[in-house]
Amino acid sequence: MSKLYKKKKTIGHPPGTILDTQNLNQKVIISVFDYDAKNVQEKNFEKIEDCFPFKDSPTVTWINIEGINSSIIKKIDEHYGIHPLVSEDIVSSGQRPKMEDYGDYIFIVLKMIYFNDKVHDIVDEQISLILGSNFVISFQEQEGDVFDPIRKRILEGKGRIRTVGTDYLAYTLLDAVVDNYYVVLEKKGDDIEKLEEEVMLNPSNSIGRKIHNLKRDMIYLRKQIWPLREVISALQRDESDLIKKQTGVYLRDVYDHTIQVMDTVDSFRDMISGIHDSYLSGISNKMNEIMKVLTIFAAIFIPLTFMAGVYGMNFEFMPELKWKYGYFVLLGLMASVGFGMLFYFKKRKWI
Repeated sequence: MSKLYKKKKTIGHPPGTILDTQNLNQKVIISVFDYDAKNVQEKNFEKIEDCFPFKDSPTVTWINIEGINSSIIKKIDEHYGIHPLVSEDIVSSGQRPKMEDYGDYIFIVLKMIYFNDKVHDIVDEQISLILGSNFVISFQEQEGDVFDPIRKRILEGKGRIRTVGTDYLAYTLLDAVVDNYYVVLEKKGDDIEKLEEEVMLNPSNSIGRKIHNLKRDMIYLRKQIWPLREVISALQRDESDLIKKQTGVYLRDVYDHTIQVMDTVDSFRDMISGIHDSYLSGISNKMNEIMKVLTIFAAIFIPLTFMAGVYGMNFEFMPELKWKYGYFVLLGLMASVGFGMLFYFKKRKWI
């Protein structure tokens, strides 16, 4: 399916519908971090019901679910009182990054973007966060993420993550996703530099497709980053008790990073447009060079063709026809005219 558009899978169903057949066979990994300033425990569960006792825990609980399973999401809805529209958005992977405040919890959607070195292309997955007073539930479409440094900080107690609440944990998850955008942009920046060199050295036909793919990637990145800026700004302005005032400073830092990423994407788009113009100019110059060579050949052979045409006429009374050296003189004259024209073109710097 196109990266630029993903259709909603519940077309024709009532709002909040989660299809029972959706991803039922997908492998699901459930991990839990429960911590406070002094203690931390990490656990992996096979059943989502094993996580429910943490709901009323006075500690901070982070439940991370890798893999989307509709039956698991329904059980979470029932136990945590999640609105059906939120559950529908978690299952539907084509959501636009957004933030919705439901009072007791805040729902956040964003895109985690990677650069796949095997296919040399951008891949993405939807990340859904539910921020409660003492818990954060994160949903990922597939296994693997950029959250390992956060897990390490929690286990080792580095920084202030163990001494603050769930809002700071949600901030660190957002920050990790935004920071990974820089990695993707660095890869794309290398591609743009290589493409720029190719255009200058040899603007071949294959470069046109590369330019098109880069333009498409920049459009996609802008589509994901632009609304994310609005999400973080909304979290800063939100007056919910779930977002503490001191966390707003850190959210402002993520907002600045998002602006930097956005500016980089816009710069890359301008660079790609410039490369495209240079590519078209290079192709045009190559065509002009070819036409120039063909024109020179045509210009040289026009007088030669004229002479050959004159003496190719079959009139009976042509004085040179019976001349003993007429053939050799004509060949010499034709050669002199050809080399003379080449010398003239060279002197005028046309070639």
